[in-house]
Amino acid sequence: MEAKTVHSPALTYFSMLSLLSLCPPFVILLWYTMVHADGSVVETWNFLKQHGLQGFLEIWPRPSTVAWKIIFVYGAFEAALQLILPGKRVEGPISPTGHRPVYKANGMAAYFVTLVTYISLWWFEIFNPTVVYDHLGEIYSALIFGSFIFCVLLYIKGHVAPSSTDSGSSGNLIIDFYWGMELYPRIGKSFDIKVFTNCRFGMMSWAVLAITYCIKQYEANGKVSDSMLVNTTLMLVYVTKFFWWEAGYWNTMDIAHDRAGFYICWGCLVWVPSIYTSPGMYLVNHPVNLGTQLALYILVTGILCIYINYDCDRQRQEFRRTNGKCKIWGKAPSKIEATYTTTSGETKTSLLLTSGWWGLARHFHYVPEILASFFWTVPALFNHFLPYFYVVYLTILLLDRAKRDDDRCRSKYGKYWKLYCNKVPYKIIPGIY
Repeated sequence: MEAKTVHSPALTYFSMLSLLSLCPPFVILLWYTMVHADGSVVETWNFLKQHGLQGFLEIWPRPSTVAWKIIFVYGAFEAALQLILPGKRVEGPISPTGHRPVYKANGMAAYFVTLVTYISLWWFEIFNPTVVYDHLGEIYSALIFGSFIFCVLLYIKGHVAPSSTDSGSSGNLIIDFYWGMELYPRIGKSFDIKVFTNCRFGMMSWAVLAITYCIKQYEANGKVSDSMLVNTTLMLVYVTKFFWWEAGYWNTMDIAHDRAGFYICWGCLVWVPSIYTSPGMYLVNHPVNLGTQLALYILVTGILCIYINYDCDRQRQEFRRTNGKCKIWGKAPSKIEATYTTTSGETKTSLLLTSGWWGLARHFHYVPEILASFFWTVPALFNHFLPYFYVVYLTILLLDRAKRDDDRCRSKYGKYWKLYCNKVPYKIIPGIY
């Protein structure tokens, strides 16, 4: 499987076992530090040094009935929207075995319905989102265990009832559980599991929790700080951009190359809601007054970064959709025509874009994405490091993803990839890396 071609077997095993064992407790420690230790890593560290493992077990919340109810209602609501809402038929990329998945693109509609419903429940005093914040630790705890069981079920399904030919075992239980068995697991013909875990549960929860934190601060203080407004607005702009472009996401590494295992599915069900939203979680109890001028500078710069990130993806999508017959920055695109052979022995052709944003670096779109995450975190200012954990994590994740993507393309396109790298020599940052 792909995992073995990227790093040495020893490093692969070490990273898999580390993430399997360290990510769950880290989610709880981050929540505890943000909510109960004033955002101070030192305070949490001193508490654990004093109380040891027993102290850690004491701060780990037990999944409560309220937490399970919130997760179940939210998950069922999103699954229903995924199935029921209308959307145009979209075809995904052809897999190495020649399978082409078909989707219903209704993400933007689901996003709109979700946010309107959630805000309306609060506005009409049917449900108060502060309940979600007050039970956040229990919710994360329930998600940690529930999602682990979900990944075990996915592993079993991959063995006994795979949805397509894009499935198989590496012969190693840990690798199969971590990286997944199936590329496109489905329930029935139409309910795509990865679309649910990655988009409708994970990414949707990012927006829902951003609004939750904003409402919690308002209910606690009678107003929302400008720092929280900037943070929430930028995160919502980013998530709105994601759902606007969701059909394009189905062509990316997460969906088209990474199988449905712990890495992707547990990550989207637990890591996204807890870690990606953490700058807002911090700001709930740490409102910062930026002043109108600074707040606007951060907001505008952040929106610009999100726009550039979107335009990178739009450019490539348009290039693929028109088979290279489009304008990039006002002129005909520069490209390389690459041929490759599928696992079934068929020869196919791909066009590699070498102009526009994609002429600056092979993964230039990661630069505005990392900068955007910095701009929605910087309203927290610099009293504590922890709000910036997501920025650091995202940088490491995208550097690793750039390497994995380059390795995959090198083995797929061979000499054509070498030509491409000669034409676009920089990996991420033009002129530097």
